[in-house]
Amino acid sequence: MITDLTEGKPSSVLLKFSLPMLWSAVFQQLYNICDSIIAGKFAGEEALAAIGSSYPVTQIFMSFALGSSVGASVIISQLFGAKKNTQLKTAVSTCYISFSVLSIILTVCGIFFSSPMLSALGTPDNIFTGAAAYLKIYLGGMLFVFMYNACTAIFNALGDSKTPLYLLIASSVINVVLDLLFVAVYHWGVSGAAWATFISQAAASVTAFIILNKRLEKINTPNEPERFSWNTLYSIAQLAVPSILQHCFVSVGNLFIQSLVNSFGSTVVAGYSAAIKLNTFAVTAFHTLGNGISNFTAQNIGAGKYERVPQGFKAGCVIGIFVALPFTLTYIILGKPLLGLFTDDPMGGAVDVGMEFLSITSPMFFTICIKLAADAVQRGAGKMRYFMISTFTDLIIRVVLAYILVEKFGSQGIWMSWPFGWGTAMVLGLSFYFAGTWKKKNSGVLSE
Repeated sequence: MITDLTEGKPSSVLLKFSLPMLWSAVFQQLYNICDSIIAGKFAGEEALAAIGSSYPVTQIFMSFALGSSVGASVIISQLFGAKKNTQLKTAVSTCYISFSVLSIILTVCGIFFSSPMLSALGTPDNIFTGAAAYLKIYLGGMLFVFMYNACTAIFNALGDSKTPLYLLIASSVINVVLDLLFVAVYHWGVSGAAWATFISQAAASVTAFIILNKRLEKINTPNEPERFSWNTLYSIAQLAVPSILQHCFVSVGNLFIQSLVNSFGSTVVAGYSAAIKLNTFAVTAFHTLGNGISNFTAQNIGAGKYERVPQGFKAGCVIGIFVALPFTLTYIILGKPLLGLFTDDPMGGAVDVGMEFLSITSPMFFTICIKLAADAVQRGAGKMRYFMISTFTDLIIRVVLAYILVEKFGSQGIWMSWPFGWGTAMVLGLSFYFAGTWKKKNSGVLSE
């Protein structure tokens, strides 16, 4: 259902819109986690480490899909808020065409360079073959990844957060069933987990594309929309390129972290792989809430209702803290049993490594929630410079400190860098928000 976020009490509207998005994040991470759990249980610790070591590389390519969808979502949200339906449909078709071309280019590059990238990271020999196989299969489905993220971004831009939730639930179920079939029954190992992800993403992507097009047909336009617009692509790119660079920068930073982790051997890699899955579960929920705040901000700015933005920001911070608290308590109290799900040796060294990571990072979840809420306002307003500054600061601090602290504290020093990066970025994000950098009037497709 298409929803106008420019009407109604901001806190209620944002909560109603964000809850399905949060549940979507839960299911998305559940099927990512299931890959690792099933691989670790039925294919062993080396399979878990292989999937984990390939994760930072997949994130580089995922950065293009996520960054592109941010640009599309903000522009389409603003056009929807401004009731410019003809330009809105042009923006959607422009996204389809440009994203398809980009995904094909990345697929070819990814398959060709996957093994050299793993070598450059110092991936241990005993998990290299599995990691390379997982990467090539995963990257072969980049078109589906791009189209699903594009469709989800457009649904959210139109105020519909429920359809992506239903699609993600179905995709998660398919993924888990196929994981069990390919890995536990057919014993395809790491490749089986990759094929399960490939097929479930393809099914979700095609279904989302069909539903979205039927939904858009119901939006009346005074004129026939263009199939492709260079001007619209430029407006999207002005937001997408900084977001892609930001995501890529984060992914490259994670590659440095992964390389540092790899130097401690496969047990530490496996422990980190399990813990980072749980950490990503929580952080993705916070990012998803941020996307809700961005869509809320973009629609209201498009409608010229700037006074509603601070109300949405305050409500988003409160919701974020309430979301962060159960994650923190769960990871501190039940961290070991949760980490034990990922390995066939729940009392082994990998679980101890993972628990060490969670004990250091999870108490600071509230800082990343507030940071992402402040960033979301900047992103929804199209002010990518400030959004990028806080994100880059976070990552630079984490990477630099990890290399400094590891000399004295070993692998524990890597985990200690997280809270410092999050805290500094939160202060920066709040300072930009309260300085009112998001209030400057927009140009681009809205001015046409």
